[in-house]
Amino acid sequence: MSNWWEEPYPGAPMVAVRGFPRPLYYPGNPDGHPASTDGSDVEAYKRTVSRLRRWPWQAYDQAYSKAFATGKAGGAVKDSGVAGTQRQGNVSPATGYVGEKTFNLWRSIIIPQGWPHAGEHAMDARSVELINQAFDRFKGQEPPPPSSGSAAQARLKQAITQLGVKENPANSNRCKYTEWYGMVGPWCAMFVTWADQTGGKPTKSFGKGTYYAYVPYILSDARAGRRGLSITSSPKPGSLVLYDWSRDGEFDHTGVFEAWAAGSGSTFTAIEGNTSLSDNSNGGEVMRRTRRVPDQSTVFVNVAEP
Repeated sequence: MSNWWEEPYPGAPMVAVRGFPRPLYYPGNPDGHPASTDGSDVEAYKRTVSRLRRWPWQAYDQAYSKAFATGKAGGAVKDSGVAGTQRQGNVSPATGYVGEKTFNLWRSIIIPQGWPHAGEHAMDARSVELINQAFDRFKGQEPPPPSSGSAAQARLKQAITQLGVKENPANSNRCKYTEWYGMVGPWCAMFVTWADQTGGKPTKSFGKGTYYAYVPYILSDARAGRRGLSITSSPKPGSLVLYDWSRDGEFDHTGVFEAWAAGSGSTFTAIEGNTSLSDNSNGGEVMRRTRRVPDQSTVFVNVAEP
């Protein structure tokens, strides 16, 4: 039997519940959110994710652990947890946090043919009872997540809103980012600068006003520790990623790091400007690209928080 389910179609009927109890964050998450307290909603989600073959069926506790949120070590689909369902359901970025988008995804999924309970909603009647209990307990009690978040989160969120934006006319290097920057030319670095400065929380590295339009300058500043930039081997969502396609030492392209692929330390997604499937560095569109670290010289850059 297949270990994959289909993404719900738009407007798919959802299981009826009293409401979304609260957001969930696992202990030690990279964005500094307070770890969520134990609750019956966690038990409900473990049942639901297990029925979707992303977590072992077992006697569940009510603790929101990092393993359940992001998946167990080893990368097996059957152990991929919350983040595994987010990746397949196109909830991006797949952080392992539970928000309303992930909650509604789980309410919509029908178990596919060939699986136990085929044709039923993944969120069963017992899960609904547990969610309703949590809603009564937590609604209005737990503080909402920070409205502004980190600058890295804001940068990534803003970059994602631009997916599909293209040059006009084609092959002109003319687009909203070059107009904003005040210079027409290859615009991948202008795009990440734009995402940083218009995402609601500009960083002290990019500062006020335009700055980066040339990828080697980003690398030079990161290597020297200037303007709050630093080289890292552990990028977080919203870090920068730089590429040298020909490994000649001249870095050609940049984007905003989104997430590692499940169970991988080498494959990741990034939101990039001025790219396409036929031209990595001058393709004229904002796209989500899947990259592998060893396919080119790859450098990750962290940006200091303000």
